[in-house]
Amino acid sequence: MASASERLASNFSLDTFRKATELKKRLWFLLGALVVYRIGSYIPLPGIDPIALEQLFAEQRDGIFGVFDAFSGGALGRMTVFALNIFPYISASIIMQLLSSAVPSLARIKKEGPEGRKIINQYTRYGTVLLAALQGYGIAVSLESAQGLVANPGLNFRVSATILLTGGTVFLMWLGEQITQRGVGNGISILIFAGIVANLPLAVGNLFELSRTNAFSGLIVIAIILLVFVVIAAVVFFERAQRRILVQYPQRQRGTKMYGANSSHLPLKLNSSGVIPPIFASSLLLLPLTLANFNAGEAGLLADIVAITGRGQPAFLAIYAALIVFFAFFYTAIVFNPAETADNLRKNGGIIQGIRPGKATADYLDYVLTRLTVVGAIYLTVVCLIPEWLIAQYSVPFYFGGTSVLIVVTVTMDTIAQVQGHLISHQYEHLLKRNNPTKQSKPKRRRLH
Repeated sequence: MASASERLASNFSLDTFRKATELKKRLWFLLGALVVYRIGSYIPLPGIDPIALEQLFAEQRDGIFGVFDAFSGGALGRMTVFALNIFPYISASIIMQLLSSAVPSLARIKKEGPEGRKIINQYTRYGTVLLAALQGYGIAVSLESAQGLVANPGLNFRVSATILLTGGTVFLMWLGEQITQRGVGNGISILIFAGIVANLPLAVGNLFELSRTNAFSGLIVIAIILLVFVVIAAVVFFERAQRRILVQYPQRQRGTKMYGANSSHLPLKLNSSGVIPPIFASSLLLLPLTLANFNAGEAGLLADIVAITGRGQPAFLAIYAALIVFFAFFYTAIVFNPAETADNLRKNGGIIQGIRPGKATADYLDYVLTRLTVVGAIYLTVVCLIPEWLIAQYSVPFYFGGTSVLIVVTVTMDTIAQVQGHLISHQYEHLLKRNNPTKQSKPKRRRLH
């Protein structure tokens, strides 16, 4: 028998969407925020020669700057006020998650509920400002080191560039929080999603241009398009996959109320680490190439490392796969604590059938999660290595790499789920108002003549 939410979902129509005024307001706010974001990604830093910048960035396109430029929608390549994008905030969030697990005082703050999360979020904002300032100053110094790129190099340029880049990141952090509160979806993820999708039409146009100039045959273009759809379908399948562990709650009494026995499920995602492993792995691997480009023409150990671990080399693919697997296990261990989950189940009277409460439950959850993470790590590795292999073997211009596909698909799924949630909530409110009207028409009084 279908549940109430499933019955409501089957009744969705354009009329239902038209009546959901709150959802429409949120969507309009989201659209306006994205317009502001795209406008800001075209406001350049003052004092930079755009022609020299384009030449410099063409040399760095295969390095880490090329990866993050794709995520920022070209803002880094144009060196705009949003060049750092939201990545300092992401880095600060990851650092705070690590510290919250390693530092006892932060761990206690994290367990204090909403107030503790507010404190952690405030620390994350401070960390974002610090990281953005350091990265902005580093970019300013790097720009000055390029011949003829900066019109008036010196302290004034460094200070102004650092302030503008830091201010751009802080503004995007605030904009992302506003999208989360007043729009639809996770604001930070939506901004990264918008940056990736912004360059998609140009990438598709370049692909068909290569086909028109006979660089690729029509069959290869069709095969690439089909492969993209297959990868997207695989990402959807694996991202929605989860292991649901049955948890039983016996009959219990709280105060004067008696609660009957019931059961629920503890969902464990197949890929608990999300897109963090590919991002970290690609950043570490492309860092030597980026440093080597800044020291072009100088032979040494760094140049030898780049020659061995360059994109498309067997060593690159092997190290890339190993790093993805490592970060998948590492980040899963941070976001999910089996001992804490088992303790919460024990406090609430929850029992996994056939497993003793306490340490045995924690060991069982750790065993299940390890097996899931093995499959999830293999899935991430395959999805991320397919584009790299095609680029190396056939020079396929795969703009949509594995990490980009993961981000686009997961953000789309989360946003659609939130839209459906708002529509279901609106239908529930409509049914409650119809069954329990608050405003009843009052009978008219007769006038006495």
